[in-house]
Amino acid sequence: MNSKNSKIQKMVKIGILGAIGYVLMILNFPFPGFPAFLQIDFSDVPALIAALVMGPMAGIMVELLKNILDFMMTGSDTGIPVGHFANFIGGVSFILPVYYLYKKTGTKKGMILGLIGGTIILAGFMSVMNYYVLLPLYSKLLHWNMSGPEIRTYITAAIIPFNLIKGSIIAVVFLLLFDKLKGWLAKESVIKSA
Repeated sequence: MNSKNSKIQKMVKIGILGAIGYVLMILNFPFPGFPAFLQIDFSDVPALIAALVMGPMAGIMVELLKNILDFMMTGSDTGIPVGHFANFIGGVSFILPVYYLYKKTGTKKGMILGLIGGTIILAGFMSVMNYYVLLPLYSKLLHWNMSGPEIRTYITAAIIPFNLIKGSIIAVVFLLLFDKLKGWLAKESVIKSA
């Protein structure tokens, strides 16, 4: 009975954090100098909280839930959720390094290192995914006809800097929240403080 209640509570928390993530996803904004479809939002913050409190799978579920909700409510220019898939894998590539690096120490320094690592991995992973999967797929679906060199230039000029900026902004926002949430996170967290 206790275990069942615990699972239900965890599912409810994931649902609430996923819904908050979806709302934050709607409140996106462009960053000057980048293509309009590259939007900054803070929807990875609830997923990061879920990962720190309930484990990495909970963070992944929040990332998935917010993208499913957004796709159901807003759809996609291409008819298939390419952008939502990109948001999902980008979010996961950011939150998992933060979780694992913070888990090693349980300290603020570990959190800072995790956020820096998460930002670097986000930028690197998304450049590879954009080169091999996302931009070629967008090119086919939207008839962009981008060549290999054009894709490389686009990744170097837009994708990498955008993801470094996005990760840094989310990291700063989360660090500001982290000081306020530190006590609660330590109490609720699956990560035991060092």
